[in-house]
Amino acid sequence: MPKLPLSPVRLVIALALVLLSLSGCRRSSFPDVPAGYREFAYISNGGSNTVTVLDLVYLRQDRTLQVGTNPTNLAANPVRNEIYVVNTQSGTVTVIDARTNRVAATISVHRQPSFVVVDPTGHRAYVANAGSNSISVLDLDRRREISVSGTGEQPAEASISPDGRALVVANQRSGSVSLFEVTPFTSGSSSAIHLRSTFSGCPGAKSIVILPDSSKAFVACSAGHQVMAVSLAAAPGSWAAKQNSSLLNDHMLALLNVGKTPVHLAMKPDGGEIFVSNFDSDSFSEISTWTNEVGGTYSIGNKPIGGIVSRDNSMLWVSNFGADSLGLYSIDDGKLAGSVRTGSAPDALAFSADEHLLLAADSHSGDVAVIRTQGKQGPALFTILPAGISPNSIVVKALREK
Repeated sequence: MPKLPLSPVRLVIALALVLLSLSGCRRSSFPDVPAGYREFAYISNGGSNTVTVLDLVYLRQDRTLQVGTNPTNLAANPVRNEIYVVNTQSGTVTVIDARTNRVAATISVHRQPSFVVVDPTGHRAYVANAGSNSISVLDLDRRREISVSGTGEQPAEASISPDGRALVVANQRSGSVSLFEVTPFTSGSSSAIHLRSTFSGCPGAKSIVILPDSSKAFVACSAGHQVMAVSLAAAPGSWAAKQNSSLLNDHMLALLNVGKTPVHLAMKPDGGEIFVSNFDSDSFSEISTWTNEVGGTYSIGNKPIGGIVSRDNSMLWVSNFGADSLGLYSIDDGKLAGSVRTGSAPDALAFSADEHLLLAADSHSGDVAVIRTQGKQGPALFTILPAGISPNSIVVKALREK
């Protein structure tokens, strides 16, 4: 049967619907990006031995890369276009070239590597090998392991201080923290690291943050209900060391009581406060890094497992693993600011470069929730993009093509 012509009113409505649908597919409501700008998110999928690459300019899946067995952690190089993937069951680290989004190399390390961190210069990386109780030092220029040092039992995480002088390792099984002396990278500098201090009494030592001025480290004792605060040794000849010679040595400052099973620490970019996700208390705790005191512990949601703080230090986002949502806490106002739905069991979090988007890896549903952090109605779920099986870590890398 032939179609009847549209009346003027119906024609206007139809055109409006077409324009509305087109505007929904465009990124017109997002900040403009310069010509040649590219930005990608990389998600390690522990259950499918892959890394999913998401295009954050066009908000779509770019590709899926096959890596080693059971990838569990990612790190981005701060000065070059490379991403590093820890393959726990393979005992390797995969190097991804972020310019081409292709696997560029595979570096052998030791048994059950669990975490990788890159130094501020981008020339060295440090890999915690949970199965061999060691730390591998990687030369990222030559893409190979150059030295190995022993740690406590089952090192779970590592963190390098901003000044590049100290490597802090959380030993989960032995409940201890190892501090290594690192020679800041220069051409011809030593690659070896040297153990300088060990502190016990932190059961389930796991998550680490180091203050921007490299003066203190905080470690979550995930098998208990405390956070360990450690003073890091000042550099010889520094102003602090000249004022107080005792600052030339590492020393433990305090064990701070927080909620049950503190599994993750999120620090304000200015270093003034740390927020602790207490998995079995359905809460987070707020720590003042100046006084080394807990300011309070507050309910946030079911099974909080991770957190991230906005660049302006104003907002804390917490992934509620058991509630399929993100909790928002206004730091400036000192109160909860709402929640946003995600996929199933959100875990790892990462901001886009401009923080207009927040990404949450949904470990049970195998996808990534993309949250708009700003909008007329406040933060909201924008879309959900596919990942692989059991996504567990996210990093973001922005590039500018010449």
